[in-house]
Amino acid sequence: MDDKREAELPPGIALAWGFTPSAGRRGPKPAFSVERIVAVAVEVADAEGFAGLSMPKIAGRLGVTANALYRYIRSKEELVVLLAEAGWGPPPESVRQAGNWRDAAAEWTRAMIGRAQVHPWVLDVPVHTAPVTPHLVGWLEAFLEGMADSGLNEQDTLGCALLLDGYARSVARLAHSMKETAQAEASAATLEFLLPLLGDRGYPRAATLMMNLAYIEDELPQGDVEFGLNRILDGIEALIAEQKTET
Repeated sequence: MDDKREAELPPGIALAWGFTPSAGRRGPKPAFSVERIVAVAVEVADAEGFAGLSMPKIAGRLGVTANALYRYIRSKEELVVLLAEAGWGPPPESVRQAGNWRDAAAEWTRAMIGRAQVHPWVLDVPVHTAPVTPHLVGWLEAFLEGMADSGLNEQDTLGCALLLDGYARSVARLAHSMKETAQAEASAATLEFLLPLLGDRGYPRAATLMMNLAYIEDELPQGDVEFGLNRILDGIEALIAEQKTET
């Protein structure tokens, strides 16, 4: 790819697809690679979150100045695109191995939740309007392939992908938030404080709920995740049935 065409693209897209500005140019052999810099960026994000990511911190771990990184990556915006690509990684093969559209969609959603739990900071990375890097396009391709036997048109299939993507992100964000809260609060002490107050102050149903369930937990129960996921899949199934009756 020539420099002019590359300059017309949003930051990071060409690099994500393997087109490096230094390719074919003369000069000393680079001390680092883009892949190494991104790997270190992932380490920083894992340790400090997306908000803690900075070029100086990455450079410090590599033992160079921040300015030295710009020989490989031209801006932080470019790095963020590559970081998201590395954080999400490729979709698991289990999505393509599912037996039908419902199993494939469920596996795809669970895989997204799982990946976001490994790298919670991916939820804070600004999202492009559409997947434009190899791994993220791969996630979309896996979903489209899994939904191929559903009979839905491309527009409705994409709508289903957006719906399940949003659900996966919200579940992962809630699960991460619960873990952080659990570290700062004692669940038993919180319930002990709340329960006597709720009945006196006009919250009898909430008081009953908290007494009968493990209301404050350290992590989101898997049953709750599956409940929401299955209701969404039921809705998609109803859409498929509706379209079949119309045709």
